[in-house]
Amino acid sequence: MDRKQCCVKLSVQPSRGLMDEKFIVLVQSVPPGLQLTVHALHQCEDGHSWEAFGHYTADASGTVNVSEDPSLGGTYTGVEPMGLLWSFRAVPGSKPGLRMRKMNVQTPMEVTISVYEGHQTEGFMDQVPLACVVVERWYMAPGIRRIPITEDGLTATLFLPPGPGPFPGLLDLWGGEGKLLEYRAALFASHGIASLALDYLTPEITMETGKMVDNKYIEAAYRVLQQHPQVLGSRIAMLGLSLGASVTLKMAAYSQVVKLRCAVCVSGSHVQPVDGFLKELLLFCHENAGKTRYNEENQVMFRDLLLPIPTDPSLKVDVGRLQCPLLLVVGEDDQNWPAYESAMDMKEMMERAGNSHLLTVLSYLNAGHLIEPPYTPHAKTSTFKSVESTHSVMALWGGETLAHSRAQEDAWRKTLVFLRENLYATAAENPQCNLTFTELQM
Repeated sequence: MDRKQCCVKLSVQPSRGLMDEKFIVLVQSVPPGLQLTVHALHQCEDGHSWEAFGHYTADASGTVNVSEDPSLGGTYTGVEPMGLLWSFRAVPGSKPGLRMRKMNVQTPMEVTISVYEGHQTEGFMDQVPLACVVVERWYMAPGIRRIPITEDGLTATLFLPPGPGPFPGLLDLWGGEGKLLEYRAALFASHGIASLALDYLTPEITMETGKMVDNKYIEAAYRVLQQHPQVLGSRIAMLGLSLGASVTLKMAAYSQVVKLRCAVCVSGSHVQPVDGFLKELLLFCHENAGKTRYNEENQVMFRDLLLPIPTDPSLKVDVGRLQCPLLLVVGEDDQNWPAYESAMDMKEMMERAGNSHLLTVLSYLNAGHLIEPPYTPHAKTSTFKSVESTHSVMALWGGETLAHSRAQEDAWRKTLVFLRENLYATAAENPQCNLTFTELQM
């Protein structure tokens, strides 16, 4: 194709949007029937680069619409409007075990979308694209307030939606690697929920004293939300992933302070010593370390540490005590934690106790452990270092990329619905629930 005779038009709408907001990629003014590669490139804050691409053929009008036209090859195939994000993979030559995560939510994830002639699979950096645009993906919508929290020895960040409020609240807990991770809480705040991201495994108080926190630390975080003047103190939820789900279930069932309107547990389990807290749970896992399995690629599978599901009531949270709605999100190919088996046991326990009407289970075939917000690239494996370990391992999280990505999109949508139904008395109380990034700027 003669470049002088073809002025390719590439547009992405919206060019600035929330991470869970779909965009439309449109290529125009190319010769009908021309083979094209639409390519996405992102450089993470850690310096590593990620790419995704699809192969397309221009229609009779010289147009490719990624939202409607099938990709014939690349990192995804078929009609996949957001395939350029969820199929991101580390560029060739990258070190193994990478996982894409946004650490600074105050800046956008910048993605360069480019169009190349032909069906290309490599060497993109050595070629000149026919057209390219840069799009921004945000976890923090315009007007979101980010407030570091250090009172009561906490290591946390509060995200408040725009406006005076008051807003319902959510306590957000991640898993066994620790650190203060803010991106999911920022996205919840972008949907109208005041969200507190909490580091409970590696907070400053633990780093200073060498002692793990107990339930009082979680209760202190709950009180920060409950007592904030812009938070509805009687409408607070708690969400945890993996080890964070263990903490969520423990607090929901036994705490005399934490009174939740609802709880969400992603890829978690109720199996843990009822007496004690984090220290005792990690000791329980350590005592079962002999059950750790490795595959032929020396990737670690931890799921057997909690199997078989105990019958001893002292080794699992009594979910029959729960008095608030509970949403369980599980991947049936989770190789890290027995989330599916745990969900089935919790279902039986709640049926026996007569509170199964409070339970909703979202179970996804061929989804793995790391069920994140929509369009987050699937990490089947990645390097992992637990808080008590001195070295990293290559953890096998499980899941198949397409099925896992579908699960993330569906689970996120249904989680937002679950939270709105339980945190708001009426939909009218949540004017931000369906606003786009652009509308929030207005």
